[in-house]
Amino acid sequence: MIDGLDVKDFKLDKNELKIEIEKLKNELDVSIVAHYYQKDEVFDMADFKGDSLELARWAAKDEKEFLIFCGVGFMGQSVKILSPKKRVLMPKIACCAMARMIDGEYYDTNVAILEKAGIKKEDIMPITYINSSADVKAKVGQMGGMVCTSSNAKMIITKARESGKKILFVPDRCLGQNIAKGMGLQSCVIGDGSDPKDSDIICYNGFCSVHQLFDTDDIAFYREKFPGILIVAHPECKVEVCDQADFVGSTSQIIKFIKEQPLEQKIAVATEFNMVNRLRKENTYILSSSKPECPTMNETTLEDLYNTLLSIKEKRFDNEITISEDVRKWSYIALNRMFEI
Repeated sequence: MIDGLDVKDFKLDKNELKIEIEKLKNELDVSIVAHYYQKDEVFDMADFKGDSLELARWAAKDEKEFLIFCGVGFMGQSVKILSPKKRVLMPKIACCAMARMIDGEYYDTNVAILEKAGIKKEDIMPITYINSSADVKAKVGQMGGMVCTSSNAKMIITKARESGKKILFVPDRCLGQNIAKGMGLQSCVIGDGSDPKDSDIICYNGFCSVHQLFDTDDIAFYREKFPGILIVAHPECKVEVCDQADFVGSTSQIIKFIKEQPLEQKIAVATEFNMVNRLRKENTYILSSSKPECPTMNETTLEDLYNTLLSIKEKRFDNEITISEDVRKWSYIALNRMFEI
């Protein structure tokens, strides 16, 4: 509220909005965090920036009463799972397309498919990528499974295989298949015609719409145009893209790898545009003929951030994240199993 007017009543430019956001942030007991894929204007306002797991862990330790999470829905849920007493609000509860591809009902349906194929439920060890809803994490926790991230998926799968059970990996088929191939394991995707009993890792048929944009034709183009260029890919990319990449890693691992390269080294990167664009301006290219922006990550605007802060001041608490205690409990168990490893 500025002089009795809501920001919706008139248009502030970005600089004016940033000033008002800083004023409210200083006035209220609130921290702001932003994922690497957020727009620059939102990203710049955050007290802490990182990937989904880094943000959840930082936020859980933050002592302020309120947290505004600039990201997508499952990320805000992860903070609430780890720190239930914290008030978590999101400027936009945008839903990650991959996370939306699976819910509790779909999860149960795919377990039933494996049972019908001759794999007993008690012989399944589920692992869910952190890019999933609290409901799915809870289902996994109840079956003795755990959460993983793109950076620790190999470690988590290695530990899970000690159970001697079949790994059910949800929801990202590409991450599951890439990890399986790197470990020399057999994988399949549910519904692809394969017999799941023949596979070590059985993948749910989900994917990241952004990372599906990258193709081997793009790699061939850049290698021909710039001999000696390094190809860097996120493991959510297709298996054939990761096979041809010089480095495959999580968001944080990609950032570290690129920062370690000399500026004269040309690099083509297969991940989200906003993160790559702010990382290194020189000799850095996007491995796609189109602009690979995550549509849901880009929903959050400065106006949304301002209005969320205003809702705290006016005690409306717009877009506050809530999770039932039963779901939170089992989601926490699944997450905590990862942390213990």
